[in-house]
Amino acid sequence: MRLTINGETRDLDAATVAEALAALGLGDARVATALDGTFVPAALRAATPLTAGCALEIVAPMQGG
Repeated sequence: MRLTINGETRDLDAATVAEALAALGLGDARVATALDGTFVPAALRAATPLTAGCALEIVAPMQGG
């Protein structure tokens, strides 16, 4: 399925946000996710479906000041 991930169009075989993270090697990573501009909590990723053309943003926390 063709998705936009962090602004880059990619083909990914994933039906949910959790599957997309796993396919990208981020299944166990501590990241924040948003689907089409709406925050998706970690507890809901497995139940949040993806559709062709949607935009997924994945952000990792950073330390510093």
